[in-house]
Amino acid sequence: MKSFNVPIHYRSPLVNTIKQSRKVADKMKNDFTPTILQLGTLQLILARHFGFCYGVENAIEIAFNAVEENKGKRVFLLSEMIHNPGVNADLLALGVRFIMDTKGNMLLNWDDLNRDDIVIIPAFGTTVEIEEKLKSIGINPTIYETTCPFVEKVWNRAAKIGKEGYTIIIHGKPGHEETRATFSHSKENTPTLIVKDMAQAQLLGKYIAKELPAKQFYEDFKGQFSTGFDVEKDLVKIGVVNQTTMLATETQAISEYLKNTITNFYSNKDKNEELHFADMRDTLCYATHDNQTAVLNMLETVEANLALVIGGYNSSNTSHLVELCEAILPTYFISNETCLIDNKIIKHFDLHTHSEIITETYLPPTPNIKVMITSGASCPDSLVESIINRLAKLTANEEHLATMQKDWNA
Repeated sequence: MKSFNVPIHYRSPLVNTIKQSRKVADKMKNDFTPTILQLGTLQLILARHFGFCYGVENAIEIAFNAVEENKGKRVFLLSEMIHNPGVNADLLALGVRFIMDTKGNMLLNWDDLNRDDIVIIPAFGTTVEIEEKLKSIGINPTIYETTCPFVEKVWNRAAKIGKEGYTIIIHGKPGHEETRATFSHSKENTPTLIVKDMAQAQLLGKYIAKELPAKQFYEDFKGQFSTGFDVEKDLVKIGVVNQTTMLATETQAISEYLKNTITNFYSNKDKNEELHFADMRDTLCYATHDNQTAVLNMLETVEANLALVIGGYNSSNTSHLVELCEAILPTYFISNETCLIDNKIIKHFDLHTHSEIITETYLPPTPNIKVMITSGASCPDSLVESIINRLAKLTANEEHLATMQKDWNA
């Protein structure tokens, strides 16, 4: 796989050595067992896969190149490059400005831009409408476009089956940048609808089976369907794609549920019930799949006192890693090492209240502590190493960490 030139402070000598060692021993990536680091009384359990993915490294390289290649020009990011506060802060420090926030709210007016400005398209991609807006100003949106190749793959697959007469159902978060972009590209070819979870999929199933009045659909799915969507006609043939960072098991369950619902409904009405559902392969990206599988394996094969999940609080793929972990053991979603205030108090993000909270006595009062660690696809490995260093210090195992680092680098 291609290697990227990203700022050195995002790298970690320790984590890189561990990852390279695992890669050499498992070139086909069939081994999802975690890496165990024993530091005296502290055992750290690292997920087999975590951290920067292909699309994130590609986006970072392009963004920093855009700044370097356009000194003296104004450089803008359409919205956050990726969902990592440190990376976005670094770009802001270089003078890059955001045009809108992650929800699509304008931070600048389009009239503030001119044809000589540089605009970077983030890894999530953008909508057809915004692309056309930039072109109308005289800005080519493709010069510094960092749209993840796996997101574009979803767009291409949706376009293909859309042109074959299928309505596209997107499993995604309606307000997420990637879902908004996928929705925009899909509706260019075919009626498109977003479902955010299994509950909405089951509600949609009632409209497919004509168990609810059609007019009620437009209220139940307000803001989630394309203009002109006809619930009577557009739910006869469907295909499912997803926001690439969703929980894999949920996407699969939703796809299977909708497939069974529509084929069962039409099984007694015509002989081509299989044509009512486009049986597509999962459109989850490889990194999301690998990270989630690695966490599941870690949870199934190793016991621990707690789990730390590192990443931006608005990161979709990271939040799903948190969901997997917290179903099994105490889990803390943290952004960096400063969240570990001391060996008793931790500051972390609560997915359920969408707020940062303080928890006391997060480390157990036992002589031996086992901590699981993973991070999202937009989290630099340097942050993981900082967490490792902080835990070693808080548990008085710094000397053991130093010895281990020498062994890994030997």
